[in-house]
Amino acid sequence: MNDLETLSQTLGKALQAKGLQLALAESCTGGMVAQAITAIAGSSGWFDRGFITYSNEAKTEMLDVPETLIDMHGAVSEPVAQAMALGALQHSRANICASVTGIAGPSGGSVQKPVGMVCFGWAISFNNKQPKKLLVATRYFDGDRADIRQQAASYSLAGLLTLIKET
Repeated sequence: MNDLETLSQTLGKALQAKGLQLALAESCTGGMVAQAITAIAGSSGWFDRGFITYSNEAKTEMLDVPETLIDMHGAVSEPVAQAMALGALQHSRANICASVTGIAGPSGGSVQKPVGMVCFGWAISFNNKQPKKLLVATRYFDGDRADIRQQAASYSLAGLLTLIKET
């Protein structure tokens, strides 16, 4: 069993124990997190939906990420990751959400935002669509495109587990 499978199974048990529904907003991982989750038998009991918002337009149209936020900070930024998580929360039946946006490479990086930079957002709400807790993080991963995407997917799942434990 690989890391994503183990994390997904553990996450599924934690979500079921708390009666939570999950939604995802993915960019650079392109659905890798959702794929790991839906590989788990019974995930339909705790996974509501995933948004693959690879383009800036998709982030704006599907998740209501303000264009001005993307213009000001760039699509790979903590403010955009936060807005993506909140958008997934608003546009789903979920009460816990994760987002991921980054630069997987091999091109597209800059001095300020190098290849391997990935921003994450996590939000949880219990009784309404206002988040009870909202977290963001930025990590810098090494390796090729596949390695970066794999590490980002694992980190996203691990962040969800941490959020559940802290709430």
